[in-house]
Amino acid sequence: MSRTSDTSDVGSDVTPDVLVVGGGIIGLVTAWRAAQRGFATAVLDPEPGGGAAQVAAGMLAAVTELHYGEETLLGLNLASARRYPEFTAELTELTGQDLGYRRCGTLAVALDADDRAHLRELHALQRQSGLRSEWLSGRECRRLEPMLAPGVRGGLRVDGDHQIDPRRLAAALVTACERTGVAFHRVRAERLTVVRDRATGVVTSDGTVLSAGQVVLAAGSLSGRLAGVPAEVLPPVRPVKGQVLRLTVPVRYAPFLSRTVRAVVRGSHVYLVPRENGELVVGATSEELGWDTTVTAGGVYELLRDAHELVPGITELPLTETRAGLRPGSPDNAPLLGPTALDGLLLATGHYRNGVLLTPVTGDALAHALTTGELPEEARPFSPRRFTAALTEQPA
Repeated sequence: MSRTSDTSDVGSDVTPDVLVVGGGIIGLVTAWRAAQRGFATAVLDPEPGGGAAQVAAGMLAAVTELHYGEETLLGLNLASARRYPEFTAELTELTGQDLGYRRCGTLAVALDADDRAHLRELHALQRQSGLRSEWLSGRECRRLEPMLAPGVRGGLRVDGDHQIDPRRLAAALVTACERTGVAFHRVRAERLTVVRDRATGVVTSDGTVLSAGQVVLAAGSLSGRLAGVPAEVLPPVRPVKGQVLRLTVPVRYAPFLSRTVRAVVRGSHVYLVPRENGELVVGATSEELGWDTTVTAGGVYELLRDAHELVPGITELPLTETRAGLRPGSPDNAPLLGPTALDGLLLATGHYRNGVLLTPVTGDALAHALTTGELPEEARPFSPRRFTAALTEQPA
């Protein structure tokens, strides 16, 4: 026997057109944009605004994040980056909240000959892809950022990269959803309900049956664990652990850094993201350890060691927070967006390291898919059906 959840907010007595499973930034932006399209929308999550965004650094680095073999993803990243100024302005106007959006740029530096060669290759790939970046000598890098180590051998200046505070973004998206009439059910989804080959809602952890016209699974790294989802449409996402540090720059040291600084040190990526409020975010490890979110002494040591090689003065700063979160990784490190082979079920997950960057374009793409049944052209390469097709084509 079904019953109405007593853990929901206003509007819970109405069967929603759209039920979003997951209240991280991806689920929230999907719900907000759906509500703006006129859909009665609900979000199911014990802690809306939580998730990986509480750990993420918030780099909007479409140019610097370019990797070989990910040119298709680059197009989506750039499309989302272009939306960010208008997106943040709209969100701030609606909520009155400052999102910490800064057009500060990135400086990617090299500490040895191998790193320098790698950066040169990245610069060539960026230019080949029509992206703007400038090669700097070590001396020019230190002129931009005097706190850099004397051993910096060169770097890439990318003024088109920006940043945002993901925690502020998440809080603003919760407010935006509330102000557009989105209902919140603060419980977990346990099982998808399927009737006559169509997704019709979910059963929650307290036994409540919630029905909806369409269901969007946007639960980050947990998206593949929802019971009741047919195997052929179950999203192939895995948790990838990332440890991150937060430090505070005392007034006497300010300005410590004026832009994001990043490098590859002994094969590991490290970045330092300065906030206007004096916070400095240092990250991040990348660990395939299942569901473990332990902050380890080794992880903290490695991050501080690598950051110290870039910016020796970092060891003088107060360490204020250590956190670990789980990125939702997909087999090709690209998101799964839009309708699945099961009618009524859409996905918005698998964003891996680009969840914050892809927030604006994901909201737009899912709103379009919920309205038309199809993804917009820029998002079509990221349909979940790319994995469904691969499964069906395998020999028995």
